[in-house]
Amino acid sequence: MNGVRHGLALALLLLLAGSALALQAGEPLPQLNLKAGKDMLNSAELKGQVVYLDFWASWCGPCKESFPFMESLQKEFAKDSLVVLAVNLDRKSAAASEFLKTRPVSFRVAYDPKGVSAEACGVSGMPTCLLVDRAGIVREIHTGFREDESAALRTSIRSLLEETR
Repeated sequence: MNGVRHGLALALLLLLAGSALALQAGEPLPQLNLKAGKDMLNSAELKGQVVYLDFWASWCGPCKESFPFMESLQKEFAKDSLVVLAVNLDRKSAAASEFLKTRPVSFRVAYDPKGVSAEACGVSGMPTCLLVDRAGIVREIHTGFREDESAALRTSIRSLLEETR
């Protein structure tokens, strides 16, 4: 019985420690190296632009629901230096490719089958989006996707785009 209690206590401590180490709003975006098509994308290349960084998987229902929203952001704000970047976390990129065949997008998609970038950003659920300002500071973190929150996200994006002009 003591072994079970100690095991549960250890699991709880690890969970709390992990959440304490998770990326928080106000912190710099960690250094990320992502495969985007045939190219590699380094997060340092994104400085100077406002970034909507989304972590998703092809098996995630809310992730799929977020794609029309991200596409609308790309169309509405691309000229204003918003970068919409969707990072796929499927272990096999073929699953993501199949999904993208049915729903082509104009925003950039990167692949991270080992989840290194998600771990660095403290992603605990999907989809998770990070709004990053031009200085590379994470300003907001949202887990999950709800259509009724899209107006507030748009307002935040507009504010970030105007903030550093």
